[in-house]
Amino acid sequence: MTVKKVSLLVIALLIADQVLKIWVKTHMHLDEAIIVFPDWFQLRFIENNGAAFGMHIASGGGFDWGKLLLGIFRIVLAGGIAWLIGRLLRQRKKTPTGVIVGLALIFAGAVGNILDSAFYGLLFSESTPYSVARFGGHYAGFMMGKVVDMFYFPLFQWNNVPRFLRFLVDSNNYFFGAIFNLADAYISVAVVYLLLFQYKFLDKQ
Repeated sequence: MTVKKVSLLVIALLIADQVLKIWVKTHMHLDEAIIVFPDWFQLRFIENNGAAFGMHIASGGGFDWGKLLLGIFRIVLAGGIAWLIGRLLRQRKKTPTGVIVGLALIFAGAVGNILDSAFYGLLFSESTPYSVARFGGHYAGFMMGKVVDMFYFPLFQWNNVPRFLRFLVDSNNYFFGAIFNLADAYISVAVVYLLLFQYKFLDKQ
């Protein structure tokens, strides 16, 4: 696989991620849901502050240092993955195509969410449950934007969930209540694929 092909793949993945996020951001109210398949698949617009474990370290002016540190970490991580892809392409001619594609998916996912944090606070007015975000607003600084999530699969209700398994359900006790975006899906699919099907190559490295 060539650098050009990997670059085109990453660009295509980023365009798909950003087009969907911008459409959701500009056409849906915050927490609005569109039923795609009844009972198990919805497009539900939420925004995620993006700080790890909900961390919010505020100064007197309310600046979110936790979010900034997470953004910097993501940028460093994405840079490391880009370097690794380039190294594998240049120095290891026998690198399986699947490994390169998997790393490209992880890179695209990381960059997709970085773009949200970096620029959405500069490009959009703030979303509320009663107003649709539009271009040209300004509600946060650079790296302070919110990540747009929309895929929601409330598979089934699980009542009386043990406390230690609460992370598996949402506030309405729906199993797998996490809401995620395309960038998250890229990363998750790639990690599972690499661990299941490319573990021999990874182990050798």
